[in-house]
Amino acid sequence: MTAPDRLHRDAVDLLTDWRAPSPDQDTLRQAYLTFLQAHSDAMTRHNRVGHITGSALVVDVERQGVLLTLHPLVGRWLQLGGHVEATDESLVDAARRESVEEGGIASIDIDPAPLRLDRHRVRCRDGHGGETTLDHLDVQFLVIAAPGSIERRSSESIDLRWWPWSALPEDTDASVRDLVEAARRRLAV
Repeated sequence: MTAPDRLHRDAVDLLTDWRAPSPDQDTLRQAYLTFLQAHSDAMTRHNRVGHITGSALVVDVERQGVLLTLHPLVGRWLQLGGHVEATDESLVDAARRESVEEGGIASIDIDPAPLRLDRHRVRCRDGHGGETTLDHLDVQFLVIAAPGSIERRSSESIDLRWWPWSALPEDTDASVRDLVEAARRRLAV
């Protein structure tokens, strides 16, 4: 089985088995499955309609706050994440890799059950030197950083910072706030 086929099968299995925490999340889950059924290349950035992405909300080991990156294209504080690569073993692995690459924390514990889903339009390179907009069908996971972890900003970020649960940046958009609240519920903090 090729890497794209393996990743596609993994995403279908993960989303089929996932018990969405709310009706709106279940509606998104069904839409993601429909998208995967319609697009054999849904796991690659080559699909110009959109693609499945993986992201992770990194929580400190004391469960006091979250690590967010100031994204250079979006200009807002976001969770860590991005495109699935052919070298990833699974969607969970993609979210883990992205959180390590963008956050610099090598020792993390990722919950393999999605925390939530978020579909959003983004600007992407069009493959011909220009830009286009397409859908990111983001599968978002919860990550706990190991004790003593030190974050390191990557070249994919303007800034990287820990934020207390109740003191997120003022301009944090609703999708990130929803993700943070979902993490607080799962962790019961």
